[in-house]
Amino acid sequence: MSRLLIKHGRVVDPSQRLDEGLWVLIVDGKVARLAERIDDREAEVLDATGLVVAPGFVDVHTHLREPGFEYKETIATGSAAAVAGGFTAVCCMPNTQPVNDTAAVTEFIRGRGAEAGLARVYPIGAVSKGLQGEELAEIGEMARSGAVAFSDDGKPVRNAYLMRRALEYAQLFDVPIVDHCEDPDLAGKGVMHEGAVATRLGLRGIPAAAEEVAVARDVLLAELTGGRLHVAHLSTRGGLDRVREAKGRGVAVTCEATPHHLALTDRAVAESEYDTDTKMNPPLRSEDHVAALLDGVLDGTVDCLATDHAPHHADEKVLEFDLAPFGIVGLETAVPVTYDLLVRRHKLPLRRFVSLWSCNPARVFRLGGGTLKVGSPADITLLDLEARLTVNPDRFRSRSRNTPFAGQRLKGWPAVTVVGGKVAWRRERR
Repeated sequence: MSRLLIKHGRVVDPSQRLDEGLWVLIVDGKVARLAERIDDREAEVLDATGLVVAPGFVDVHTHLREPGFEYKETIATGSAAAVAGGFTAVCCMPNTQPVNDTAAVTEFIRGRGAEAGLARVYPIGAVSKGLQGEELAEIGEMARSGAVAFSDDGKPVRNAYLMRRALEYAQLFDVPIVDHCEDPDLAGKGVMHEGAVATRLGLRGIPAAAEEVAVARDVLLAELTGGRLHVAHLSTRGGLDRVREAKGRGVAVTCEATPHHLALTDRAVAESEYDTDTKMNPPLRSEDHVAALLDGVLDGTVDCLATDHAPHHADEKVLEFDLAPFGIVGLETAVPVTYDLLVRRHKLPLRRFVSLWSCNPARVFRLGGGTLKVGSPADITLLDLEARLTVNPDRFRSRSRNTPFAGQRLKGWPAVTVVGGKVAWRRERR
């Protein structure tokens, strides 16, 4: 029988409306007791003095690249990056090779995650076979094999009829359809946000309308079908407005925002002199869109935060801006970037911050965790809110280094990550 006692910490658990000094006893991988003091001489002790003890953080939007693109990331290296970033669980997207569109690939990913033995790995299956947008993938088989959601992320579900059928069919398994909301005809060959900065830089733009049109279509289809829609990496004012309006009508729609879309604007492309680590899709937007998105987080319209961790090999990112792939890594920077921005600068209550990374994603995707209630899985993120560190990609556990936050000094970092009652990662003292 394994026993771990976390003592002297500040427990912040929004699922129980807790924010107080408590000790946490874990027995055989589950939370056994919370109290002001616990005497257990048989337990391993973890001293959490000065730390926040929160339900384990969950990233619902991660690209682990395996199978097929192991030179960018593997499930093992991605899991190591996850726990180093304070995440006890990740949901990984299906744009692998082969695509995760069958039960066999779903089971392979789950097996690799179990072998790594770090963060919990939850596969997201493809909506369409081969991500081609023509025929529904084997949603039922994948759901029975452990897929927790379905998405063609990396591509939108372009065909409205197919999207309707996916939303209908997924209801049989009580799972959401996650859409990369983009009209590819409007986006064209754009590489950054369409606006004054793109014009000045001479780069082709992606208009905000490319996202907004797709979000509008999807919420209408969710309303028609009663299916659960989750909008991935929301980045525009209009898209946020469509989600807010749909929620007001009782539509089963949720959404996420990423750290980079909240912390950076399209000016970062110019200020970095075309650094391809500022190239992602959706692109970094102009200040008015970023301000609206921040308001959406603060007023509760945005359900959760997500990294959209998208590792690429260095050789791919040193190409010209037009030719380099979209995407950045995010697992190891997401927590300090968002804590520094949302809690320190915008005064978001700490309990709300924990909800955005823990309770809410676990609720939206129907995952275990997101709480420290007795009997729940002992997945716990310990935060050092006073830690002030500089982002150093050379220290990343991810196989890739493509981040626009390199060199930034941020406050509020994960200190310890506990998965299933075992310490999966602990920050080195410097």
